Amino acid sequence: MGSTSLLWALGLVGVVFGIANFVVGLFGAGFDRFWIGTNLVLGLALLVVAAVSNLEALRERMSSGEARRAGKYGTSALVGTALMLLIIASLGFLGTRYHHRFDWSENKVHSLTSQSEQVLENLEADVEVVALFSPLDMPPIRELLDLYAYTSPRFVVTYADPNERPELLERHGIGRDQLGAGIVRVALGGESVLVDEPIEEKITNAIVKLSRSGEKKVYFLEGHNERAVAGEAAAERDGFERAAEALRNENYAVDSLLLAALGEVPDDADVVVVAGATRPFLEAERTALERYLAGGGALMVLVDPRANTDLVENVRAWGVDLGEDIIVDQLRALFGQPTSPFAAQYGDHDITREMREPVLFHVARSVRKGEGSDFTEIVSTAETSWAERDLERFYDSSEAEFDEGMDLRGPVSLAVAGTPVLSPNGEGGEDASAASAAEARLVVFGDTDFAANELVEAYRNRDLFVNSVNWLMGDVEAISIRPTLSRASRFALSAQDFMRIRTLSLFVLPQAIAIVGVFVWWSRRRTPER
Repeated sequence: MGSTSLLWALGLVGVVFGIANFVVGLFGAGFDRFWIGTNLVLGLALLVVAAVSNLEALRERMSSGEARRAGKYGTSALVGTALMLLIIASLGFLGTRYHHRFDWSENKVHSLTSQSEQVLENLEADVEVVALFSPLDMPPIRELLDLYAYTSPRFVVTYADPNERPELLERHGIGRDQLGAGIVRVALGGESVLVDEPIEEKITNAIVKLSRSGEKKVYFLEGHNERAVAGEAAAERDGFERAAEALRNENYAVDSLLLAALGEVPDDADVVVVAGATRPFLEAERTALERYLAGGGALMVLVDPRANTDLVENVRAWGVDLGEDIIVDQLRALFGQPTSPFAAQYGDHDITREMREPVLFHVARSVRKGEGSDFTEIVSTAETSWAERDLERFYDSSEAEFDEGMDLRGPVSLAVAGTPVLSPNGEGGEDASAASAAEARLVVFGDTDFAANELVEAYRNRDLFVNSVNWLMGDVEAISIRPTLSRASRFALSAQDFMRIRTLSLFVLPQAIAIVGVFVWWSRRRTPER
């Protein structure tokens, strides 16, 4: 009798877990046929053996009052089991219809960046995406695109193997030579973009390019020893090739501008950048920039300490206080280099509102809002820094020491953004009104190196530079923290591997615990008989 009860209990455990595995598989999780079959066959076999070996005892119990009690408790057990299976089935059904993702990684590497989320949020029409990859190459692509589809219902994606669906290549005009290892076609409003390197940055940029009407242009001045954006010089460590490429990734057109040759800023200039000029401007060039701002233009000026450019006079007349100094920080600096300070104190401005991580500067001067001007100081160094104003001692002997009453104690502002002070005729002056240039925008940095090739990809330098151009352009919705170039390592699982892990965690381990519990119950039940 004692062994019969053990067989009954073990058989019931096998049948219950076999049925539970089958029910979960009905709702899209897949069937582990071996585990289901083994549990049902062994469970039913144990129940049959227990029933056959205990037929006589069952007859006696059926003819006694104990049968009614057994029926009562047995019915309760069956109803409880049925309810439990119903609850499990309901949870499985709801899990396939409604779900929510959680990303508990430190750097949120399994989530889209705020830029991608903003782009998806602003969509006014469906983005149709077709991912054409082989089954072996599809998993990482599906993982990324599923994030977009989860974030926005307007992101509609289709996955296909180009070898099995050649008609898709013909329908979308994709040649076999374009296909390569695989390709993603992003379509919006009758236009499309092919992305052969499906990473978040390029997918988002494709959506931005398709959703924007018209092309916006950024001009970089040349002729005054500014940093180059084209040619061999642009690729050097102090060039602006990478900064220009970052703007192109925002789907802005980038070009150089020799202002002295034209006499006026071109009509198609949405933003003009003066990156590190060290030679004087012609009076006609300075006047042309004044007229451009007075007409509602957008200008970015990056000016280093001791830069030999008379454009500093214009910047000060526009309401910006450019210090004759150099920023020093002996504690929060790159590898202890006091003239390469980190800055992570941000002002309340659209450009920096989402920024938390530091920006690295190199040989920078202070830039503060002038008295009565409409500017915001957008980024500052730490309290351990100061603006050294004894430049002769600093450059002659490389010595720097804070002098109370002379130097400017930190935090020291390194950049400002706002509306320049302009007179109605385009001439700057302290008494001029900004009303005539209410649409004009100006951003001034006291350093050029932070956006040069050597540093632009470090920390959040690229975000600060590109966000500033976004704001000057009026594309406030594009301001964000962009995807980093590296992502967390991932372990790819096949469908079979996933099913084994699921079976192990949901069924094997709980069933093992249940079996151990049955043996403990059985051994305790037998104790009085000893």
